Amino acid sequence: MTFRFLGRCLVCAGFFVSSLGYTATPTSPLEGLAPLEVQESNIRFVVPMATTDDLWERIRSGYAMPNLESDLVRDRENWYTARPDYIFRMTERSKKYLFHIVEELELRNMPTELALLPFVESAFNPQAVSSAKAAGMWQFMPATGKHFELKQNVFRDDRRDVLASTRAALDYLQKLHGMFGDWHLALAAYNWGEGSVGRAIGKNKRLGLATDYPSLTMPMETRFYVPKLQAIKNIVANPGSFNSTLPQIGNHPYFQSVSIRRDIDTVLAAKLAEVPLSDFKALNPSLSKPVIMAAGTPQILLPWDNADIFERNLLGFSGGRLASWTVWIAPTTMKAADAAKRTGMPETQLREINNIPPRMLIKAGSALLVPRSAHSEKDVTEKVADSGQMSLAPETVLVKKTVKAVNGDTVASLAKRYKTSATNIVQWNKVSASANFNAGQQVVLFVPAKAARAKKANGAKKSKEAVKPKPKTKAKTVANASGKKKAG
Repeated sequence: MTFRFLGRCLVCAGFFVSSLGYTATPTSPLEGLAPLEVQESNIRFVVPMATTDDLWERIRSGYAMPNLESDLVRDRENWYTARPDYIFRMTERSKKYLFHIVEELELRNMPTELALLPFVESAFNPQAVSSAKAAGMWQFMPATGKHFELKQNVFRDDRRDVLASTRAALDYLQKLHGMFGDWHLALAAYNWGEGSVGRAIGKNKRLGLATDYPSLTMPMETRFYVPKLQAIKNIVANPGSFNSTLPQIGNHPYFQSVSIRRDIDTVLAAKLAEVPLSDFKALNPSLSKPVIMAAGTPQILLPWDNADIFERNLLGFSGGRLASWTVWIAPTTMKAADAAKRTGMPETQLREINNIPPRMLIKAGSALLVPRSAHSEKDVTEKVADSGQMSLAPETVLVKKTVKAVNGDTVASLAKRYKTSATNIVQWNKVSASANFNAGQQVVLFVPAKAARAKKANGAKKSKEAVKPKPKTKAKTVANASGKKKAG
């Protein structure tokens, strides 16, 4: 038997709560874990529950959503069954995150099959980005992420953060369930938007139709959304029936958080933790820069056994400074080459580290990552680390122009004539690189504003000269003394 505080499983037998009068006998993987304060844990009762070493079994035992039976579910089951390697890769990737998600769901008394939703959203890839710019394993759009307090700045994106994005996703799902009173409708709203689902329900009510998930008219993506989750739920419930193998996932924490008190290079942090850099980034996917700023990211996640290793190695570190990068705020709008000179680094490195495309100006107030001076011990301030932004503007403003092709024009000939790239011609006109244009066919170009204005001015000047009346000559008309005109 093990004990459970408000849904949080204490996975090691023999662990007792000192605040309730028991003695503490920590065993791995809870060795050295500091006890929670009473106000922090909000302990009200202790509930005994059956022990399982298998996290998949724990998930199955917490299924609480009604099953969806439909041809679309069968279709998705067949699709996944035909791809056992894909299922295994997804589930193998989930090993780092699944225990934490299950814990959080149980704390909120939510169905544990919701822990499988990132399989549908991102295949459990925290670096996933959709064509609509949704990011992270829970696929938050930028605006929705901000609404749920997921910070997005030049140094980090909390939509990818394991802890923050999970908290926000479960907050959102709880809100949607409260709005619609049905988990299938809540999931549809998570995918399609609460306003869209509300309008679809309203339409069905006006028509006297049912308002459950299968009865609503919705986009194909949303129509398949819940069946995908149901199919994965069924596979997890009985993988053998679907030609699938689930990797073993122990029912214990994979990671723990470690406080960061000084800025530190990402590579050095992974080295001190004795963790491969790829694994470190998988647990800390919101960090996209080569330095971790303590003021903005006060904690990192490390595999359970490596947390103590990191703190021990950090305490004994004598290899010089922890961070070789800092932040420089651009005082004025300038070119990348000028910013590189001001900060003493190669332009190519400045562009690469700060993701600055060609032909873009760095606007005043932008926060750029630059090498830290050898004598600087000052860490990045909280204001900069927490809200630093990068603002760019094109060096040359382009304006749209339409020209008429002549006989024999191709993408290559037009690109040469108008001094642009063939790729631009292809993108602007949505044609293939080998396309030929008919005589008189309109072709869209984007040319520098100055050049466009100059051509427009020249055209207007020529047009004005063309209609200017010719001056009259004295030979044509002669006035006599009486003021009457006569032909000369």
